[in-house]
Amino acid sequence: MTPANNDLKLIIMLFSNIGMILVPLGFCKLIQKRNLATLGFRKKGAFKEYLLGAATGFLAFSAAVLICVITGTVKIEGLSETFTMGMFVLFVLGFMIQGMAEEVLCRGYFMVSLGRRNPMWAAILLNALVFAAMHLLNDGISVLAFINLVLYGIFISLYFMKRGNIWVAGGFHSVWNLAQGNIYGILVSGMRSDCTLLKSTTVQGREIVNGGAFGIEGGLAMTIVCLAGILFLVLCCSNKKES
Repeated sequence: MTPANNDLKLIIMLFSNIGMILVPLGFCKLIQKRNLATLGFRKKGAFKEYLLGAATGFLAFSAAVLICVITGTVKIEGLSETFTMGMFVLFVLGFMIQGMAEEVLCRGYFMVSLGRRNPMWAAILLNALVFAAMHLLNDGISVLAFINLVLYGIFISLYFMKRGNIWVAGGFHSVWNLAQGNIYGILVSGMRSDCTLLKSTTVQGREIVNGGAFGIEGGLAMTIVCLAGILFLVLCCSNKKES
């Protein structure tokens, strides 16, 4: 498969996730007669929250890349020769859909619904496990990658709860994926795009840090970033309760 055809296939797959947004929204609105605000769709400050999520998503993934660069497990070799602006824009739109879709399904619908009838810690853990299980068929999946995806699910659940809306989670998730696949040129949960701003290579034999065939999400760099994020949010929530 040529690079262009591979990227086109990925873009079609990303856009197809729109059903993952429409089905939960339609079910809640038409069947359960719920206000969409219960899923985190709050109009006030939506654009600002999405930008906040996008910015923190980029910074968080950049932190994982920095760990890999410092440890010598990933090398950034400069600008990529295969970058095209038109294809990049399609990836931006595609990841906006895909990132929001997984957040609506796992956090907005599943976690919120569970949390209405069960302890919140159970809702957070269960939705994180379901989120990780959604990636079990991806190329390069490993035990550490699965653990990292659970940690990511816990982190983004806490972030969603702290901000009180789905927009911040959708922005974070979308730009996290865009950054690794189309800015840094790293595998996105085992999937590679040829339209990337930077050209990066992973050092063989150091998969425990850089994630190997799954991408950085499968290595200890991701573990460190997720644990740091979870700790930060837990401490923030604790301080808020005390005050």
